[in-house]
Amino acid sequence: MHESVKSGPNLKTMTKSCIKTRVIHCHKQKIFLGMLLIWLSQVLSAQIPDSIRISDKNPEKLLKNVQFKEIVQDGLNIWQDDFTGHFAGIDFGFNLLNEKDPGFPDYDILRSNSLYLNFIQQSIGIQRSRNTIGIVTGMGLHVKSYRLDKNTTLQKESSGQVTLQSLFFDSNQKSKFSMVYATVPLLLEFQIPVNHYANRIYLSAGTFAGYRISSHTKIKYRVDRKREKLKTPGDFSLNDFRFGLMARAGYRQFQFFCNYDLRPMFRKEAGMPDIHPITFGITILSL
Repeated sequence: MHESVKSGPNLKTMTKSCIKTRVIHCHKQKIFLGMLLIWLSQVLSAQIPDSIRISDKNPEKLLKNVQFKEIVQDGLNIWQDDFTGHFAGIDFGFNLLNEKDPGFPDYDILRSNSLYLNFIQQSIGIQRSRNTIGIVTGMGLHVKSYRLDKNTTLQKESSGQVTLQSLFFDSNQKSKFSMVYATVPLLLEFQIPVNHYANRIYLSAGTFAGYRISSHTKIKYRVDRKREKLKTPGDFSLNDFRFGLMARAGYRQFQFFCNYDLRPMFRKEAGMPDIHPITFGITILSL
């Protein structure tokens, strides 16, 4: 009986010790499994190739090739660049007359030229989510000349009538009739993007107005091998104000223009035919 009383506490102690040992063993297994999972994840991540690649292309060009219209539908102008028209620059062209009349002297078309110095431009976009249609205006100078028959020039009489005058100084003399106008256009321009954005074909049409700043005739000749010139300024009964139609088109460095005067070149008292000048040419420098 005494022996059974002593064996009870020993059994309880042995049971607690066994449970404690099993708990410690379970903790060790969990720690080991955790470390194993961490190691496996590092090994697998090192073997999987990275899907992110750094591009060496210009990010601006990549963004411009994105079709933002499919992404944005609320009318926000996501095209960051403002509308930019085509007017500012230097134009060179040839002068024609709408009809050839005996009242106006013969002229050399290839040497009757125009030079446009378009130094001010204002572009106004009229779209909310695009920048391909807009209004273009500005200001420039138009220097125009007609290479006349070498022995012929223009003379204004006191009555305002303009007559032809024949002058001869030497066999190689040159005669020119020149004028300078300030010009203001008002154009509606359409642009067609090529390759989504970078290059654009443009077409513009509208009207222009101009004011005559100066005009003169000039004859160049030689006397004893010395160059001389006879320059005669005057208005020659020219209309001070002019207006007409303007059209422009181009793609990159290839740009063309054509102007047609709706108002006759001369006033009625000049006695000249109803002449409407036409100028066409190319843009030699675009700003």
